[in-house]
Amino acid sequence: MSDEMYREVILDYYQNPRNKGTIGKPEISAMDYNPLCGDKITFQMNLDANGKVAEVKFDGEGCAISQASASMLTEMVMGKDINDLSRISRTEILESLGNPTLGPVRIKCAMLCLKVMKVGVYSHLGGSGDRSEE
Repeated sequence: MSDEMYREVILDYYQNPRNKGTIGKPEISAMDYNPLCGDKITFQMNLDANGKVAEVKFDGEGCAISQASASMLTEMVMGKDINDLSRISRTEILESLGNPTLGPVRIKCAMLCLKVMKVGVYSHLGGSGDRSEE
């Protein structure tokens, strides 16, 4: 896939975000921001009786990369077991974005959603689980 096609995918997710909004009474909720650029993400989830993600939403504001990656992450986690969410890696986020060449600041933009989602999951699970990002 060309760099232009990657940019088009990111732009599509930015302009037409999937699962953007809030959940009235989420079981899992976390928020953080990137002080370097002002990106802000809130990630919320509800689980079904089997511990699988039944509902997921993100909200926030920021650059196309941070918002697109958050939107893509909501699609990645839907239906997954809560215990598997901590294993989603930086590599998977970058692959979903099309492996763009990003500098250190833009990497932080792309990873903000993953950080926020994992904070929510760890908080829900009581701090247990694998905290690695790879």
